Amino acid sequence: MAIRIVRLGTPRARGEGPRLGTVRRPPRGVRKSDYARLGYYDAWLPELAPSLRLFSWFIKDPSSQRWPRFARQYLREMRSPPAQRLLDVLAKLSQSANFSVGCYCADESRCHRSVLRQLLAERGARIAR
Repeated sequence: MAIRIVRLGTPRARGEGPRLGTVRRPPRGVRKSDYARLGYYDAWLPELAPSLRLFSWFIKDPSSQRWPRFARQYLREMRSPPAQRLLDVLAKLSQSANFSVGCYCADESRCHRSVLRQLLAERGARIAR
């Protein structure tokens, strides 16, 4: 049992379980009824996405110079009580269920899901490789 950290919209791995979208906005041009079928997500958790303000700032210039500041600010946002509770629940669920969390970004190294991976690991989550 474990959490997989995935890119939304990619084919699902065998035994992956439900996908949770940790994105601010749903996929463009896709009907809500098709989100799961097309590999996006089964449930949406925008509370674990970067704020629209932070995301907009970073996406204008996703350079390596901006990434450290983005990551620090996102960590700050994830200190909110609602985010903390969700992270704790996901870490606990990973002990007995397979599921995944993800985002649309192609490069995990410059995506908030890399920070989510770290936050979940700090809470003792089981994370698939």
